[in-house]
Amino acid sequence: MEKEFFQRTSTYSRRLRSTTLVRIRWLAIFSQTITIAFVSVYLGFKFPIIPCTILIAASIWLNIFLTFFYSINDRLSSNVATTILGVDILQYAALLYLTGGLQNPFSVLLIAPAVISATSLPRKHIIFLNLLVIIFASILSTYSEPLPWYPGRTIETPRLLVDGIWTAIVSFLIFTTAYGYRVAEETRSLADALSATELIMQHEKHLSELDGLAAAAAHELGTPLATIQLVVKEMYNGLKDDPAIGDDLSLLLSQTERCRNILKRLTTLSSQGEDHLSHLSLLELLQEVSEPLREFGIDIIIEKGETVGDEPVFPRNPGILYGLGNLLENAVDFARSKIIIQYKWNEKYVALTIIDDGHGYDPSILDRIGEPYTTSRHADSQGGGLGLGLFIAKTLLERSGALLRFRNSPKKEYGAEVYLAWSRKSLTKTKTI
Repeated sequence: MEKEFFQRTSTYSRRLRSTTLVRIRWLAIFSQTITIAFVSVYLGFKFPIIPCTILIAASIWLNIFLTFFYSINDRLSSNVATTILGVDILQYAALLYLTGGLQNPFSVLLIAPAVISATSLPRKHIIFLNLLVIIFASILSTYSEPLPWYPGRTIETPRLLVDGIWTAIVSFLIFTTAYGYRVAEETRSLADALSATELIMQHEKHLSELDGLAAAAAHELGTPLATIQLVVKEMYNGLKDDPAIGDDLSLLLSQTERCRNILKRLTTLSSQGEDHLSHLSLLELLQEVSEPLREFGIDIIIEKGETVGDEPVFPRNPGILYGLGNLLENAVDFARSKIIIQYKWNEKYVALTIIDDGHGYDPSILDRIGEPYTTSRHADSQGGGLGLGLFIAKTLLERSGALLRFRNSPKKEYGAEVYLAWSRKSLTKTKTI
């Protein structure tokens, strides 16, 4: 559910703002106008200046239309943005056709709209714009007006050089759009996953604050309840022998006393939580995170390893609880029959190893486990894929000072292994809820 929510949010947030596209187009229009004026007036080259001016004027008209049709904060849909960028490619291609085709040094700007699309549009739209650029570049490599030059002189560009320019444009187009798309996707995925992490942390924090709210509410309700109880007690002492209302007053008095006891317990929640619930021993922690998962038919075995010194005490930190719980839940999803949690400690560190008897991690992406939305188990495994949940768990556990390592067990009867280790010093610095 969280993944779908953040994917929908990401789909909207990745859309181009109309203002951004309009400003980029104004910059392109200004550059085209300056270039044409410089070539025509300063250099004195002859070329179809009127058709070029008409093309630039059409682009200006489109920009004015976009400015008035969309508000400042509107985000363009993928289809609209693709259409506008496609029109820009067509306009660039027409200008290049009138000014020498691929022989024109500015022919490289033909790929600019496609590069812009790589950072904000879905893959199919990027491919469409890339194909559009390749088609127009292929046409311009053969058909175009002569390159503007000094009167009475012409430039004969070798065909091999034109083909080389075409190859360079296409290669640069594919490289920049693929690179830009991957970088933008990874940035968005990381941002979405971190947002999900913060959302979970806020949820855990709100839950941890309920005892304080309950204590505050009990404190506020204590005074009026004491007044009610005093009045009821006086009424009962005066009218307890009245057969009509004596029993009712006795019931009312007992219920007010019950309310008072409930409020007294609520007022002690925060102090009790601080004294008794703010820390957990290692075994208590393992029992707490594993107990809700024992009802799924998978044996969860806790094995003791080498221990030196006192048992470690963990702060009741929501990040540690959620992170360990998520790792165990993934192990339950993929295990066939059992999970083993091995623990050991000494005076310097605490270590856990979570082992399941499933199929293990896919070796081809073992090094990328923990990245957002990376499915890391074999396709024939049972259970859901590892992705955003594992990223959140890894991030929260690392914030608590844990070192995590993922691998496949060297023993054939087992599948995946997750190794976690904390230094004793890091546990003392980790905040409780």
